[in-house]
Amino acid sequence: MQVEHSTLLVTGACGGIGRALCQRLHEGGARLLLNGTQAPALAALARELGPQHVPVAADIGTGRGRETLAQASAEAAIDGVVNLAGVLDFALFAEQDSNRIQALLEVNTLGTILLTRALLPGLLLRPQARIVNVGSIFGSIGHPGFAVYCASKAAVKAFSEALARELAGSTVSVAYLAPRATRTAFNSDRVTALNQALGNKSDSPAYVAEAIVALLASDVSERFLGWPERLFVKLNAMLPALVQQALVKKLPLIKQYARSAAGANP
Repeated sequence: MQVEHSTLLVTGACGGIGRALCQRLHEGGARLLLNGTQAPALAALARELGPQHVPVAADIGTGRGRETLAQASAEAAIDGVVNLAGVLDFALFAEQDSNRIQALLEVNTLGTILLTRALLPGLLLRPQARIVNVGSIFGSIGHPGFAVYCASKAAVKAFSEALARELAGSTVSVAYLAPRATRTAFNSDRVTALNQALGNKSDSPAYVAEAIVALLASDVSERFLGWPERLFVKLNAMLPALVQQALVKKLPLIKQYARSAAGANP
């Protein structure tokens, strides 16, 4: 689809990647529905970008929030959506709070899927429409300390793949983007410290935003960011025992950071 002159819904607009993406889409000539849960931050972002952009405060993890977004999107006649909103919880599964597990799945998985379902009738009326679901490399590689997050993003990956095939031949296309670690406040101090201890590389929000814009404007259905992460995705699909062996060796370090007190690094 052509970004210029299009109207797009961006969920998670006030996050690190979200802000970079909205700025880039604004520069590309798109009109935006800016979604997040904090009305003041959304209003400030809209003022920063320009009056043509509309803030819509709503929680995609709730039915009421999705209804609000669906109504606003119908009124704006959106041409596409970037499902970017998400939450992260780093913890050993046996020690993870059940309420946090439920909240994570309600936003990352159910929120993305049910919002897409609510938007789809309107998108099918457009001459050309695009859905971009932002997942994670962890949606393809099960990583200790992130079991539920991995599950939530694996579901989004499979959903995106199936929906893209289901909508083949229609005016709506679907794409999935899997970033690796990104330098934003989405990661807690413990996650950032763990990545540093493991030697994991990370990307800037601007880099990921540019990848999303490129995906919006292309006919590519799936893209994974980062090297050697892209290699690990392929290895995990073909030779999972190799990836498991490598991650199990790092398990003591992962457990050390996962069990550290909140706000304190070992």
